[in-house]
Parts: sequence; C-alpha cells; structure tokens
Amino acid sequence: MTDRNADLFERAKALIPGGVNSPVRAFRAVGGTPRFVQRAQGAHFWDANGKRHIDYIGSWGPMILGHGHPAVLDAVQKAATDGFSFGAPTEREVELAEAIVDLVPSIEMVRLVSSGTEAGMSTIRLARGATGRKKIIKFEGCYHGHADALLVKAGSGLATFGNPTSAGVPPEVVQHTLVLEYNNVAQLDAAFAEHGADIACLIIEPIAGNMNFVRASVPFMTRCRELCTQHGALLAFDEVMTGFRVALGGAQSVYAKLIPGFEPDMTVMGKVIGGGMPLAAFGGKRAVMEQLAPLGPVYQAGTLSGNPVATACGLATLAEIRKPGFFDALSARTRSLVDGLQAEARKAGVPFSADSEGGMFGFFLLPELPQHYQAVMKTDGAVFNKLFHGLLDRGVYIAPALYEAGFVSAAHSAQDIEETLAAAAQVFGALR
Repeated sequence: MTDRNADLFERAKALIPGGVNSPVRAFRAVGGTPRFVQRAQGAHFWDANGKRHIDYIGSWGPMILGHGHPAVLDAVQKAATDGFSFGAPTEREVELAEAIVDLVPSIEMVRLVSSGTEAGMSTIRLARGATGRKKIIKFEGCYHGHADALLVKAGSGLATFGNPTSAGVPPEVVQHTLVLEYNNVAQLDAAFAEHGADIACLIIEPIAGNMNFVRASVPFMTRCRELCTQHGALLAFDEVMTGFRVALGGAQSVYAKLIPGFEPDMTVMGKVIGGGMPLAAFGGKRAVMEQLAPLGPVYQAGTLSGNPVATACGLATLAEIRKPGFFDALSARTRSLVDGLQAEARKAGVPFSADSEGGMFGFFLLPELPQHYQAVMKTDGAVFNKLFHGLLDRGVYIAPALYEAGFVSAAHSAQDIEETLAAAAQVFGALR
C-alpha cells in the first residue's frame, strides 16, 4: 500500500524548507514521517492514508471545543458569506474586545492582531514605549514567538544578557534581553537589584507550555509581581497557550485565587480566542494601551487584524466555553487522562510525572515534575521517541516533541481516554 504521508512529505520537501511551514511539524525531534491531515472532526483527525488518530494537540491549543463544532461552523460560514476581509472596522471586533475585557479583569483595553508572535512583539514594543526603558526579562524555556528580541538563550552567568538562538539575529538586537532561570527567585532578585531602573517589562508564561508543562511557583510569581511594582516595570503574562484554556479567566485567574490582589499589567493572547483561525490579541491597563497609535506614539498596525471571519470564529468559541460547567467538565476529563497515564507508567515501572490545568496537560519521563528548563532537559529523549511512535502507531497523536504541552478538548470522550490509556499501557510495557 502506498504511504501517501511519505509521498506528500517528499513533494513538500522539494518546495518548502524542511517540508513544513512550522518546524516542529517535521518530526525532526522524534524521527519518522509527519502525518498530513486530510480532515478532522471532534477529537479525531484522519491522515492522508485514511488512518484515524485521537488528537491531543488540537492545532496546538485553539481547538478547545474539538474540530468542527456546529455552532462555530455556523458562525464562520455566515461570516464568510458577508465577506472575507474589509480593512475597515466591524462590529464583531468590538464584540470580541468586549468579551475579552469582560472575562479578564486585568484588561481594560485590547488590540487584535493575527498571531501570537505579533502580539508578543507588540507587547514588548508597547512596554518599552510606555516606560521609556530598554531592557526586558524573559525566562529560559519560555517561548513568546519568533520576534528577534525574544529568540534568546540564557547568558553565561547570573542575570547576564542572553545570546541569540537563531541565525539572522544580531547580538546587538538581544543586548537588552535578560534571560533568567524559571522559578529562581534569587536570580530574579539579583536582576532587579542590578538593572531595575532600566527594565521595561518582565514577560513570562505563567504555565510554561514550551518546556512541556511547568508551573510558576506561587512564591516565584508573587516575587515577579512585587519586583515589577517596586521598580516600575510592567508584568506581562504570555497567555497565548493558557488563555481561556486552563480556566475561563486564563492562568492569571488561577494565580489570583492563590495570591491576594494578583494581576498582570499586560496580557498576550492567542489560540483559543481565534477558535482555530489566525487571531491573537494583547491588552492591559488603559493608561498603557493608550500609548498605541493612533492615540499614542507606539506604532502597531496590521492589514488583517480583526479579520471578520476570524472574529466570528472566536466569538462563537468564547460563547461555548462560557457555558456553566464547561471548565469543570474539561478539567475532569483532562485529569482522568493524566491520572490514567501515571497509573499505567507506575504499573510498568517507567519513571513518569504529569500535571494538568483545565484542558492543558504535560508529562515527563522523570520521577518528579521539573521546575525549570535545565531540569526538563534531563528527560530521556530516546525513550520519549519510543513512546511517541508507540502511541502514534496505535492511533494516538501527541506532540512530536519532548518539550511541548498537550491539549484535551470538550469533544474528547471517556472512550477516547480509555482507548488512549489502553495504548499507553501497551507502550509503557514495551519500554521496561
């Protein structure tokens, strides 16, 4: 039988760098042939060979309702009939902004854009413009899009400036970016002690999904807020992955329950707010957001920003996740997967730890959950690759990379979870 996935990959490699339009899709980390998706419905997709897979990436997070939700399809079809793009304001842009502001108390104004990278880049520019400062803090293992100033790895010592992690990024572009260890309060204190007066913002994934799934500890997050307030820096939450995914109010609502009065100054959003369409946003306090053009001196623009089809998709998605009990059910289903995987690994004697929040989860082939990137790196990559391919062969699709979180949708059924755990039990048994 002809492998259409392999055939398509060969065709793609002749014309597209690496055969893919986003690197992780190439399976370079795990080996093998990428699956080319032909169609998807609910919690499943079918590849070019017609094989069904239980989908635990969900377009890397946006498909919180599953694929092809009827209410979302209806909204998108109606919007497309009215027109694909206008380059002029629409009522739905206002409605989506109202929904975001209503659901996220820290946001008073919001600007819609087309991608998480664009939202993160614009947030950094706005923070610098609003504070008149140059330096930013980010954390090793956190990803905020592929803007030049954010493609940085940690420097060689405590609170040192980072080095570019991509060719084409001159060192001088990242000279104002400090890269610290996630969950390291001592480094955080040292950085602000040395550079506090020059720091425009601290940007952080509150639950890092690009080193699989690592939570910021409560003491660490508390200190981030205290130091930003003390030194006049802006605290920016990158909730592209966690926003409307881990809770209705995002990860910041989770921390607000643990830290009295807690909220960030700025928020970067994407994925769920577009429901699978290219749509993202950044928002914050009115005084900061009013520094954006056309009101203020910080320039930002986008031809497709607030696209009418994308906003229809996002609004329909938010309407569904606002329904009573939605996140309770989603959290319970996700937790059943995580607990089941831990139980199967334990039976097989495979080192394993896992965590979840809302519809987002992650696991490590380690006996304890890591707290920062260097600990994450201790995971056995070769064993993970065997786990990945063992599940893939059995029709279970998890992220094809060791350092990526997974996602459960409202469309995942108890039967999907049972099927996944049965496959995992077979694979874990073979790993012994």
